[in-house]
Amino acid sequence: MTTTATQGPAQDRPRGRPGPGPGARAPREYGSAGDPGSALAVLPGVLRSALAWTEAHRADFTLPDDVLEPHTQVNATLKPLGELAQLGSTIRRTTSPGTPEHELAGGLVAYAWEQVAAGELLLELLRAEPYAAYPYEIYAAFAGYGLRHEGFEALARPLTATRAWAHTEQHANRQLGLVNSERRVGVVTHTDAGAVLSRTWLGGLSEPWMFEGPSGYALTHTVFHLTDWGRMPDRVPGKIDGYLRTWLPAWADGCLESGQWDLTGELLAVAASLPGPAPQPLLDAVWPVLADVQHCSGCVPETGPPVRDTTAPDPYPFIDCYHSTLVTAFAAALSLRSLRSPGQTDGAGPGRERRTA
Repeated sequence: MTTTATQGPAQDRPRGRPGPGPGARAPREYGSAGDPGSALAVLPGVLRSALAWTEAHRADFTLPDDVLEPHTQVNATLKPLGELAQLGSTIRRTTSPGTPEHELAGGLVAYAWEQVAAGELLLELLRAEPYAAYPYEIYAAFAGYGLRHEGFEALARPLTATRAWAHTEQHANRQLGLVNSERRVGVVTHTDAGAVLSRTWLGGLSEPWMFEGPSGYALTHTVFHLTDWGRMPDRVPGKIDGYLRTWLPAWADGCLESGQWDLTGELLAVAASLPGPAPQPLLDAVWPVLADVQHCSGCVPETGPPVRDTTAPDPYPFIDCYHSTLVTAFAAALSLRSLRSPGQTDGAGPGRERRTA
């Protein structure tokens, strides 16, 4: 199988320039604050609808019979399944036991685990490509949820201790994702997360008007990896927390203005992953807009004008809406937790880390 640049279970998805440049102004309808409680009014329906669509399209995540063959396109097969596992497991942890959302998310993760043959398929991938990080990152999405495969971990243990693993050349936010995967599996991390964070676009507190598509997705994934997908908000340093609280509203406005719905959802998930009080004015302003973009079937397009035809059961090709729909559900679950129970986490502790100079 060919090596891929996949960002683990959810890869960076550059899409042009959604953010405000120097002197840019957001449209009036997006720049004004929403009514208090606007987010809570729409979030339960958004979450239920997005999960229902995902459940109805479960078969579209099915892996092909030739998934182990070299010609298989990883980004069209394993990546969507890994994202289903990652975001589905976070939604299940974040929602209340006994609710339909909790049960639906759990069923989706169970289906993804079944598709990788309870880890056996990931072991075969690791054997075929011991130099590739993506089998490990996808496995970590399951391991963080408590689904483990002894044989995979027995092979991965010596591989992740190699010099090659520690010196793989990759962008800083990708390396942070690998560190988080190691934490989830429970091994000593190959480098210090703080040192890696300082080399990211976000960690450098980059000029906010330099925000655009690739940096936007790098930023969101930096926060996801740092907080273990919103589970540990207290890992966000104070300076980064303040920087994000200041600039997320402007960036979200830019994404709404340019119809970047997928990145909008990721920014909302970031906002709900911050420590302390939820940024309620931002959530109240943006969530009603994204809820209006969501099709009545539950799906959300990645970009562009939303389809308003309520009779269309599948208004977008699966590949053009599955990720943004999953992200919307993920962000909605985190936002509900943030607004209802500020500061709540699932109580998971950090993994062991190797401290480097």
